[in-house]
Amino acid sequence: MQIGIIGAGHIGGTLTRRLTALGHEVRVANSRGPHTLQALARETGATPVDVREVGRDADIVIVAIPERCIPTLPPGVLDSAPPDAAIVDTGNFYPRQRDGRIEEIEAGMPESRWVEKHLGRPVIKAFNNMFADHLLRRGKPRGTPGRIALPIAGDDPAAKAKVMKLVDELGFDPVDAGGLDESWRQQPGTPVYATDLDVEGVRRALAAARPERRPEFRAESPEEGIPAPS
Repeated sequence: MQIGIIGAGHIGGTLTRRLTALGHEVRVANSRGPHTLQALARETGATPVDVREVGRDADIVIVAIPERCIPTLPPGVLDSAPPDAAIVDTGNFYPRQRDGRIEEIEAGMPESRWVEKHLGRPVIKAFNNMFADHLLRRGKPRGTPGRIALPIAGDDPAAKAKVMKLVDELGFDPVDAGGLDESWRQQPGTPVYATDLDVEGVRRALAAARPERRPEFRAESPEEGIPAPS
């Protein structure tokens, strides 16, 4: 497949490495420009591009940047992506640790619904509940007992099917986690977050989730705002 990745940090860089190793054609972009991605390109064979070009001809576009940076993406950043491209949001909202206060998320909007609003394209929520190193090293062949499962939430069945197929290729069991309005069940602080559960464990964890955010995943005061990107 043709895959575009926005972001070359922990998750974006890991997915670039894994997906090129699987034989996919990967374009990767970041906020600092293609010239800053030459080392990753040499290592993986991925093609560095301007962020506005990352979606061109892509089957899947993966957005793997901090929540606070979503509004700083260029307007129409995904205009080059085909209408049927699956857009994947891997992000998490960390108000105290990184992102500051995002009022709509604080008020209860699922993180990926907020991302979808800013991107102007439907998104699939995936890859957000696993450590990058585990994503790199803990994939197993299908049928392996105890194979780690990953929840995938989204409203477009065709796009979700593409992402679930990719998750399986990466060595994890995909679990349909419902529509995007249910994606809060895999946000930070929920039972499925950073737990490396198998299929049945993921299903139980999703069912046990509660919508109230734990205090450490809420902004400390109403005065906090979205900080400027560093």
